[in-house]
Amino acid sequence: MMELTRKGEYAIRGIIYLAQQPPGQVALISEIANAADVPQSFLAKIFQSFAKLGLVNSSRGTGGGFTLARPAGSITLREVVEAVEGPILPNRCLLGDPCARGGGCLVHGVWKDVQFQVVQILDGVTIESLAQRP
Repeated sequence: MMELTRKGEYAIRGIIYLAQQPPGQVALISEIANAADVPQSFLAKIFQSFAKLGLVNSSRGTGGGFTLARPAGSITLREVVEAVEGPILPNRCLLGDPCARGGGCLVHGVWKDVQFQVVQILDGVTIESLAQRP
């Protein structure tokens, strides 16, 4: 079963909060964690992953914190989810692992379709569109 973990939920809440700030405004991890109701140490690790992937910029020292690295309209929900959860895979067989049943899997094509549909939906949602919801 495909399920978004707590880490994925925290990642989405944190980056949406960042997208709701005025452009270029630096947000402290403590501020983001408090606003998104996420443990600060957990969110710090998530945002380190975001920084490595170019979703956020981080700055240290006085006035340091995080800003979006790109406009929120160009960051998709898929990018955020995959940054912390890995690729969207409804079944292990899509990793390329040989199926224990050999070539006789009648469901493989269905899993491919599920994966394609989920990816399409997540690619169609931007962080900007989520940040603008009431």
